[in-house]
Amino acid sequence: MSTVALTELLGAPVFDSTGSQCGRVRELALAPQEDRARIAMVIVRTKRGDRMLPFSAIASLNGGVRATTASAEWPANGGSEGLLLLGRDLLDQQVIDVHGRKVVRVNDVDLHQEVVGNHPVLKVGSVDVGARGAVRRLLKGVVPLVALRGLLRKIPPRTIPWDFVDLIETDPARRVKLKISHERLARLHPADIADIVEDLAPDEREAVFETLDEEVAAGALEEVEPKVQKAIVESLDSERAAEIVEEMEPDAAADLLADLPEERTSEILLEMEPQERKEMVELLEFKENTAAGRMNTEYLALNLNATAHDAIEALRHFEGGVETVSTIYLVDSHGTLVGAVPLAKLVLAEPTTPLLSLAQEPLIFTRASAPEKEFSELFDKYNLMSLPVVDDHQKLTGVITSDDVISLLRAKL
Repeated sequence: MSTVALTELLGAPVFDSTGSQCGRVRELALAPQEDRARIAMVIVRTKRGDRMLPFSAIASLNGGVRATTASAEWPANGGSEGLLLLGRDLLDQQVIDVHGRKVVRVNDVDLHQEVVGNHPVLKVGSVDVGARGAVRRLLKGVVPLVALRGLLRKIPPRTIPWDFVDLIETDPARRVKLKISHERLARLHPADIADIVEDLAPDEREAVFETLDEEVAAGALEEVEPKVQKAIVESLDSERAAEIVEEMEPDAAADLLADLPEERTSEILLEMEPQERKEMVELLEFKENTAAGRMNTEYLALNLNATAHDAIEALRHFEGGVETVSTIYLVDSHGTLVGAVPLAKLVLAEPTTPLLSLAQEPLIFTRASAPEKEFSELFDKYNLMSLPVVDDHQKLTGVITSDDVISLLRAKL
C-alpha cells in the first residue's frame, strides 16, 4: 500500500482511454453514505466544464490520473449534493481530533492507495495537521517535486488517523445527507467534550449540540463555562434546548435557566415534560446563593425500616447522577430526615441488616435557607461527599454534593 497526498493529486493531469490529456483534477469526492473513507469520484476540470469521473473507471494514478473510459462518457458535474469534497470541505477546515481531544486545522490529507482486482482503490488514511502538509502546499510548483519530497522527509509527520476525525458541518441539511454525526466525540468524557466545544465558533458549537445524544449533550453542557453554556442554549431551538436541559442535573439546569432572559427560560420550560417543568419551577424559586439554590433534587431516600437488600435494589434502579449515591438517606412516613448511611457501610452489610443500624452519627444536614459559606464549611469540617438539605419542618428536600461546592468555590477564584 502506498500513500499520496491530496495536494499532490489536485491539479494533476487526467488522461482518458485514448491517452489524451483531457483536463486536470479539480476535486476528490467521498460519498459518506456509501463509504466514509473510499474515494468515489474525481471531479475533472476540462475545457467543456467540470466532469464527473467515477473512481471505478480509473486505471492508475501514476504520472497522472488515467481513465479506462473516453472523456465523452464523463457526465457533467451536477453539483456536490451528498458528496464530501476533500479540497473544499477538509483543507484549511477545522476538525475534531477525538483521540487528542482537541480541535485542529487540516493542512493536507494522506490518501492510501491499494490495488483490488487489478483496479486502484483510494481511501482517506489520515489528515495532516502539522508543518509537513503546510510546507508541501506552500512550495508546490515552486521547487522541483523531487527536491520537495526530499525536504518533506526531514519534517516529522503530524497526522490524525481518519477514524479519529469528527467533521464539523453547520448546515443541518448537509449533516443529514453526508451522515455526519458525532458518535466518536460522544464517547469522550463530558469535560473533554466541553474543552473541545469551547474552542469552536458559535455556529459550530450549535451544530455539535444539535447532533449529540441528549444525555451526552447535557453532561458536556454542565462542564462548559457559564457564558458559553448560556450562548449555546440561546442558539438552540426551544424544543432541543428543553431535551438537553431535562437530562442535566436539576441544580445545574436551574442555575442555567436562571441566567437566561426570562422570556427564553419560559420558552424552554413550556417544552419540558410536566414533571420536570414542575421540579425546575420549584428550584428556580430558591435564591442561588443558598443551600436550596445549590441542591440537587435527585437522591436516594428510603423508609427508616428499609434493609441493606432494599438499598441495593434501589441503587440498581436509580437513574440520577453517580455523585449523589455516596450516601443513602432515611426518612419517616412524613419525609422527615432521620438518618444517613454511607455507601461503604452498605457494601459490607448483610442483606437483612436494618439500614438504621448503619446510619452514621452525628447526622449532618443543612437548612434550605443556609448561605453558601455555612454549608461549605460543613463540607470542609466533616469531609463530606454529600450534604442533605431540609426545610423548616425537617423534611428532606435535596442534596448538595461535593462537586457542587467545588464549582462554587472555583467560581469565586
